[in-house]
Formats: sequence, structure tokens, C-alpha cells
Amino acid sequence: MTSHMLICTDGSEYSEGAVREGLILAKKQQAKVTALTVIDFNAEFDALAPNLLEKMEEEAAGHVRAVKARAEKEGISCEAMVVRSEAPYLSIAEEAAHRAADLIVMGRRGKTGLKRLLVGSVAKRTIGHAPCNVLVIPRKAALACRTILVATDGSKFSEIAAKEAVAMARTCGASLVVVTAVHAESSAPLDIVSSNMQKEMIAAREMAAAESSIKLVRDLAEKASVAVSTLIYAGSPAEVIILAAEEKKADLIVVGSHGRTGLDRLLLGSVAERVIGTAGCAILVVKK
Repeated sequence: MTSHMLICTDGSEYSEGAVREGLILAKKQQAKVTALTVIDFNAEFDALAPNLLEKMEEEAAGHVRAVKARAEKEGISCEAMVVRSEAPYLSIAEEAAHRAADLIVMGRRGKTGLKRLLVGSVAKRTIGHAPCNVLVIPRKAALACRTILVATDGSKFSEIAAKEAVAMARTCGASLVVVTAVHAESSAPLDIVSSNMQKEMIAAREMAAAESSIKLVRDLAEKASVAVSTLIYAGSPAEVIILAAEEKKADLIVVGSHGRTGLDRLLLGSVAERVIGTAGCAILVVKK
């Protein structure tokens, strides 16, 4: 359950999904909302063009006021904020910590984001520094919570993500799909591991680790009376997650911020970054 969420917006088409779906989620969970816009502030630029900065602030205030109006129309308590910052991602993380927000909702890119399959720098860095979970919503995604897909690799990060996914599936009555990836020599990429021959192509230790991590999540789901199915694919982890989400028509992917090779550092793991950059549905990055 979410009690206070921070919805980030810059007024662009890229943040509309975050605003729309964030408010729907806030209403369902009866959560308080803070609508936040961060202006990328530079002291030298301000000295050279003070009128332009003032215009940017007025425009930003209009964006968050519009979100506040939409929220209050739905009976959601909402505060509107505009913050100047030389490091927008740090300000978002700091505001979330200061306000004890338990979820940050944001778009994949911002106004400066090009139409490329990459995560915007602010989104990427915010996830790395955030004190709470981050929900990234592409502009056309709908968060129906009918099918939740969670990726596992046996790491402590994916175990935490799995627990969150199981709890969410139980709360909203969703089915859960658990997926993991293994590397198989002489196997076509993105091939589901189903036959004995395929399993023989995979190192016994790797296959055992994959089956163990899958079993851990399946047991958690069954204990919580959540409908669960499992998949083991041969292929790169990010591609496997995206393919499985498309095939199972998942409307939410849950991932940890790092994998087995991830260090406890303020960066976003490469698998999580690629999934966020290319998936068509919402992605929850679990930080807790």
C-alpha cells in the first residue's frame, strides 16, 4: 500500500502517462500526492537571463497546478511544488525523503529526451538515488494490474523485488509471472527452456541456480494464494524480460535495481536500465 506518492512532471507528453496512471493509483490507494516539477537551474544562466528563468518557473507552476486540479477533482489530496536545482535527480530524491514518500512516479523521458530506446538521464539517476520504490510509466502505458511479471536472478535485489511483486499481486488480485534467464550454447536466443536437450546445453550449475530462484518466488506466491506461472528462457536477461512481458501481456514489470553483478552503489543496473528503456508497460524498480 502507498500512502504518499511523489508524481514528477515537466508538462511534456512523456510525463503524461505518469500523471494519469499515478493519479488513478493514488485514488485506489487513498494516497496523498505531491506533484513536483524541477527546473534545471544554473546560477550563471540565471545571471545572464533572469527573465527567462522567471518565465520557466511560471510555466512549471502551471504544470503542477494542472496536476493538482486533476487530483482534487478526483478527491485526492495534492500539493503542487516547483523546485530549482542544478541536479534535478537529487532534488527529486531529497523531496521524496523529506516528505517520507513511499513511491516516486515518473515518465521514462523528459522534454530533452530524444526518441531513442534509452532511459532519460533524470529518470535513470533518480532511480539510482531514490530512497523509495520508483514507478516508471511510458506515456501510453496503462497500469491495470491484471498480470504482473517479476524477474529473478537469485540476487538479494531480485528477492526483494519478488516479495513486493507477490504482495502487489495479492492486493490487486493479479496473476504473477516469474521469469529468469540462462545462457545456453548452441541455442537460439530468446528460446524457452523446456526440453531435456536444451537443459543439457546449459551448465548444470546455472540451470540449478535458475530453477532454485524460480522456486523461491513460486513458493512465496503459492503461500500468498497468488496464481503463478514460471518461465526459464535462454537469452540475455533484458531481452528475456521484455519478451516474456509481451507474450504474457503483462501491464507491470517488477525488477530490482541491480542484479547479481550489481554493487551497492548509487547507479542503475544495466538490465534494469534496458528494460525501462524498451518495455511498453509500466516498470516498478524496487529499492526498499
